[in-house]
Amino acid sequence: MRMKLSFFGAARNVTGSCYLLEADGTRVLVDCGLYQERPLRSRNWEPLPVPPDSIDAVVLTHAHLDHCGLLPKLAREGFRGRIHCTDATAEIARIILLDSAHLQEEDAAYKAKRHRREGRQGPYPEVPLYTTADAEACLPQFSGVAYERRVAVADGVEATFHDAGHVLGASTIELAVGRNGSRRTILFSGDLGRWDTPIIRDPTVPDRADYVVVESTYGNRCHEDRADIPDRLAEVINETVKRGGNVVVPSFALERAQELLYYLGDLRAAKRIPRLMVFVDSPMAINVTEVFRHHPELYDREMRRRIDRHESPFEFPGLTMTRDTWQSKAINSIKGTVVIIAGSGMCTGGRVKHHLVRNITRRASTVLFVGYQAAGTLGRLIVDGRKEVRILGKKHRVRARVERVQGFSAHADRDELFRWLSSLTAAPRHVFVTHGEEESALSFGRYVHDRTGWETSVPTYKDEASLD
Repeated sequence: MRMKLSFFGAARNVTGSCYLLEADGTRVLVDCGLYQERPLRSRNWEPLPVPPDSIDAVVLTHAHLDHCGLLPKLAREGFRGRIHCTDATAEIARIILLDSAHLQEEDAAYKAKRHRREGRQGPYPEVPLYTTADAEACLPQFSGVAYERRVAVADGVEATFHDAGHVLGASTIELAVGRNGSRRTILFSGDLGRWDTPIIRDPTVPDRADYVVVESTYGNRCHEDRADIPDRLAEVINETVKRGGNVVVPSFALERAQELLYYLGDLRAAKRIPRLMVFVDSPMAINVTEVFRHHPELYDREMRRRIDRHESPFEFPGLTMTRDTWQSKAINSIKGTVVIIAGSGMCTGGRVKHHLVRNITRRASTVLFVGYQAAGTLGRLIVDGRKEVRILGKKHRVRARVERVQGFSAHADRDELFRWLSSLTAAPRHVFVTHGEEESALSFGRYVHDRTGWETSVPTYKDEASLD
């Protein structure tokens, strides 16, 4: 049996997750994500290194844009197979892909108009990467799979989806390839979550695998204690109230927005913060929250107890879900402090940019980051202390207070990643470290090798590895 693994994304960088497994002519793609780091966005426009119509199936770890965001383009360019994922991932991917397509269309139209006015041309074509029609066309290709149920995805290739504990419906995926009496298993961590987080269940630990592809977003550091989250949130909000500003929280629509509501509801109930108005100003986050309501079977024990007591964390006095643009604009006329949760989480698009324009120059306001900010994104520039940033085509001085609450991360840190890996009952033949900035990935690769003696490597973009 001849097998090869190619790394077409998230190789010494964080976004654009995409790996191709080939076995005796069969091709299975693991994830097909959008690049979000500014220096790497040109890759979104490049053709996949293999013809899309030669791919037999896609297996999708979860519905974050950097894992599923190029599926409409893949289908438009010829992929006709099934996209296998959990039911919750399929529901959320529908929301995220349609939203992404809409933003692609809006962004292309806005840039074309602005560039004509400025008499210049941008680095990318002034057309959408894909359209709403492209996104809708790929949706019938999604096929829902239950956790822990083995399913045939291509000739001689079976997939088992395990709970990743990252976001609702997220999976680690075990691919088993059998040929002529020989069998090999390749385990993909996807984005691995954390233990003891609110709402969803803990990660399922693996038993064995011949090869492992493991993420390393936080592979060179350990998170703050999650127990500190309520204290830090209360501190930031109460200090901003004293200054009379707003709290703008760039937030991912999937999981982070729902966790924020969980903690804010608890803080309000405990009277640790004032009875502020809280806005979820993201149609996508509102739609994703509805998916959470559809899947109580994926909740952890504490969340199920709350639901049984009719204590939904997604509903509390003062919470407003703003779907329409006019509602979003009306937030700016409110006097006093409000909390605004808006996407996108890395400030690369969405309504958060408009709220940043209104607040980033105000010393009274706070920009609160609760998620990872990839290199080259607007969020990363702000977090790194840039004094002036470009938002919606204009430069703005950063006068607002910039705060972070690290414990929110939905990604496992170094020790949690190693906890997951070290549950293997036998040494894998090789561990490939991906989905992390170069320094983080290299550091985690060394850490794993030093602790276990296992063969490890950190692939680069378009690297190929023989698996036998």
